[in-house]
Amino acid sequence: MSDVNHYEPELTTGRKSNKFLPLYFALVLAAGTGLGYFFTFRPGNADKTTSYHARTGNSKINNLLDYIEMQYVDTVNRTQLENKTILAMLKSLDPHSDFIPASDFDAVNEPLEGNFDGIGVEFNIIKDTIRVINPITGGPSEKLGIKAGDKIVKVNRKNVAGIHITNKQVFEKLRGKSGSMVTVSILRSGIKKELDFNITRGKIPIYSIDVSYMVKPGIGYIKISRFAGTTYDEYLKAFNSLSSQGMKKLILDLRGNGGGFLKTAVELADEFLMDGLQIVYTEGRAHPKKVYNASSRGGFEKNDLVVLIDEGSASASEIVAGALQDNDRATIIGRRSFGKGLVQDQVDLSDGSAVRLTIARYYTPTGRCIQKPYDKSLDAYYNEEYERYETGELYNKDSIKVDKSKQYKTPGGKIVYGGGGIVPDIFVSLDTVKFSHSVNRLYYSGALNSFAFEYTDTHRREMTSRYKNPGDFIKGYQPGEPEVKALMAYVEKQKVSGLSVSANEKGFLMLLKALIGRNLFDKDAYYPILNQQDNAILKAIEVLK
Repeated sequence: MSDVNHYEPELTTGRKSNKFLPLYFALVLAAGTGLGYFFTFRPGNADKTTSYHARTGNSKINNLLDYIEMQYVDTVNRTQLENKTILAMLKSLDPHSDFIPASDFDAVNEPLEGNFDGIGVEFNIIKDTIRVINPITGGPSEKLGIKAGDKIVKVNRKNVAGIHITNKQVFEKLRGKSGSMVTVSILRSGIKKELDFNITRGKIPIYSIDVSYMVKPGIGYIKISRFAGTTYDEYLKAFNSLSSQGMKKLILDLRGNGGGFLKTAVELADEFLMDGLQIVYTEGRAHPKKVYNASSRGGFEKNDLVVLIDEGSASASEIVAGALQDNDRATIIGRRSFGKGLVQDQVDLSDGSAVRLTIARYYTPTGRCIQKPYDKSLDAYYNEEYERYETGELYNKDSIKVDKSKQYKTPGGKIVYGGGGIVPDIFVSLDTVKFSHSVNRLYYSGALNSFAFEYTDTHRREMTSRYKNPGDFIKGYQPGEPEVKALMAYVEKQKVSGLSVSANEKGFLMLLKALIGRNLFDKDAYYPILNQQDNAILKAIEVLK
């Protein structure tokens, strides 16, 4: 991500009563119900939205709003009241119909458009100072010479360091319309004087492919975080690169992918399916059945394929996984997906706001709708993710809830189920012991991440001269006692009490190496290091071998 704070790994402890699990499930729910909203349905064109101007007659709602505005004991904001009314009305229909205020419209749509306007830096706020993690390749900041490790201390001559600045405030100061200018003052290691950069904002790409690399000889790995307008082109670029490196088999990672455009999901599934095979169909009361079939296009239609899913895989992710599972085309590995089979149409309103209304359901090739039930209450729907943890489903495949009455059979004779997500062919439990409790405490305190950045910044010149690329770093660098001692000294200096760790703590050296690698080579070092102990990826490699 760019002009936003950097991504972080998901960590869990070995204790079943992990205090961070509620946060984990909140993030999973956000993935399943957030990007899932953007899964739009277009009979003619999957990229366009419908333009609609609200009727302005004397309706019951308008009369009531007029009465409240004139007679309520306190002053009311009519626009806010209207927005809340619309949202409550939509939420009474289903969990995925939604209202987007005009003030949020651009921010909500940016991830699927694949770009935003800004200066093009990845940053973290460390010790109350904006620190550049990496400038985006080809972006305005990189072109002007802004480097990883730089401290942004002023924006438009106004101080932004040591004032308890928030991420939201950083966004507001650094983002702006393409072509507009912002002056950024930077402190750089080894240079005493502030450096001023007059940056002309531009279009900054938001990539939907987190990483692609050869995980083993002959086996490629591609992780997709969302199905945006640029995802298919990104996939082709990654696929061609891996093919040139000898890829014969592929791991497609859709874990945590909350969805996106139907068109993009169909394009991606088409790459793996033979001409004429069904991918998905949609149907609603006012929308006749529309079938999407694979075309003759496709660069990986017969090679071995594994798809990784989990409880955060929703909507368009489930279309791809369902299409490949129903056509006996891929092995699905992981945990039961989110279960979103409702299709939203976006209606743009005259004031710049928008409504996303559920207009249809989508069905996998065998005819199953994988939408999970929402007939009780919104709270019950939202809490279903945490219930999977409570009932043991994330740890034991025998605890997976399936509706045996909604049973379907693939052409190859495999039994699949509808009514609540995609059930994987091979179950891999949630890994609760990847990191020790001490490592988790050190990480969630923020101390480990801050130390990794400071350590990298101090040794950046030495490391970049020794390790020319991510592969060199992954193979050649191994943290040990010197880094542990430096970390403990850093923690003591920061006066963070009760945090200590040794080199033999489970997962510690791997995580520290990944964080240092991220600061040097971004995701191209970060993910390959963490993935070395990822149980789902290890199972996928085993299956493909």
